[in-house]
Amino acid sequence: MNDTKNKEVVLKVVDLKQHFITGSGKYRIYNKAVDGVSFNIYRGEVFSLVGESGCGKTTTGRTIMRLYEPTDGEVYFLDQRVVAGIKLLKNEIKSLKKKLRLKRQLLKNNEIDKETYDNYATEINEEISSIKQEINQRKIDQYNKYYPSKEEVESDKEEATKNVEKLKLEIKKLEEELVSFKEQVFSKVDKLSENNKSKEKVHEQALASYRKKRKETHVLINKLKTEINKNLTSYKAANRSLLKKIQMIFQDPIDSLDPRMTVRDIIAEGLIINGIKNKDIINEKVYESLKLVGLMPEHASHYPHEFSGGQRQRVGIARAIACDPEVIIADEPISALDVSIQAQVINLLNELKEKLGLTILFIAHDLSVVKHFSDTVAVMYFGKIVEMGDKQKVFDHPLHPYTKSLISSIPQPNPEYERLREGIQKYDPNSHNYTPDSDVRLREIEPGHQVLCSEEEYKLYVKKVNEK
Repeated sequence: MNDTKNKEVVLKVVDLKQHFITGSGKYRIYNKAVDGVSFNIYRGEVFSLVGESGCGKTTTGRTIMRLYEPTDGEVYFLDQRVVAGIKLLKNEIKSLKKKLRLKRQLLKNNEIDKETYDNYATEINEEISSIKQEINQRKIDQYNKYYPSKEEVESDKEEATKNVEKLKLEIKKLEEELVSFKEQVFSKVDKLSENNKSKEKVHEQALASYRKKRKETHVLINKLKTEINKNLTSYKAANRSLLKKIQMIFQDPIDSLDPRMTVRDIIAEGLIINGIKNKDIINEKVYESLKLVGLMPEHASHYPHEFSGGQRQRVGIARAIACDPEVIIADEPISALDVSIQAQVINLLNELKEKLGLTILFIAHDLSVVKHFSDTVAVMYFGKIVEMGDKQKVFDHPLHPYTKSLISSIPQPNPEYERLREGIQKYDPNSHNYTPDSDVRLREIEPGHQVLCSEEEYKLYVKKVNEK
């Protein structure tokens, strides 16, 4: 976040909310797992969400992926809205209808006149109509990210057909060249008389030369046929979904892989869902993904139980990169692994980031890993981001008391330091003494460093930053 002016925003999250309802009636409880989270992720960076278990990190990632339907808020991928919550808007409609029913009751009891009721009803109905239009627009935006219009499909089909015709002409040209080559090499043999002793030797040389040329030509023809299949099988999926460009690596490498499916089927599933049906193309992509994560093509026929924990997580990573994503949401990808394997997986993610140009949303609670791996850090507490900024600013100069508490809990590989340090700072949310009038929100304390605070705290934080 040092210089964001010239960077492209790949993923933009705006006031995202995910509220879970448990119980009913007077026992109904609203659990605000994510409560108004906003951030931007720039191309090529690693953006880390950190916090204690239960703070809403994983829920944020899953909501972005639409594994959970959001309560409210929006997610934009490359400036196009791919996620939009409608639950609060529906609740607002219910609330407005309830108000209208109460006014109607007042009219029946002659407590208000007909004109007053009509004016009120007109205003309420207009507001309800406006909210319904917004709900429909949000549904349309999200639907269009999954399914192309008829015009888009026809346009893709037309382009694919043109490409196929060009490729068929290339194949025809190669076949003609092979026939011409055969005629040339065997013409020398035909010129020799039957009793010529060298005729047999010349024939063998010509035959060997032709076979070599035929093999090379067939390799090229097969490549062109594969390209034809790609064009014919993938045009329908060309605009199917922007969300296929966002893939997820799950926390548990055991539960996230189906034990009844081979590695090949696990990785191929996403490709098939996105419209690729040709087996040769699928196999090629599966083997390529396995190689990228450090596994062998032979592993494609194995089942998840035949791998170690680190290898299973590599299979999960291969599944995520198979669809050529631009954004990877890595949900605590190393927390279930041995410490000795964690570094390998982090290094693998770093390599893939460089090779494939990935942007990564990294969800974790291990701050030592986050400090090593991230560019930008956002600290979450009870569904809200309390501090966000460049990793050096957040780790070297934490401002929010909760961030200080988290950082103080990082163990150091120094026994002397561990003996002498004062211990973990405890965070008490009541220490802020917020009142209903306190304007508590994320404020920029310095460029690239934001903290959730009131106006009074903001002045204190700015003073601290200026003094450092």
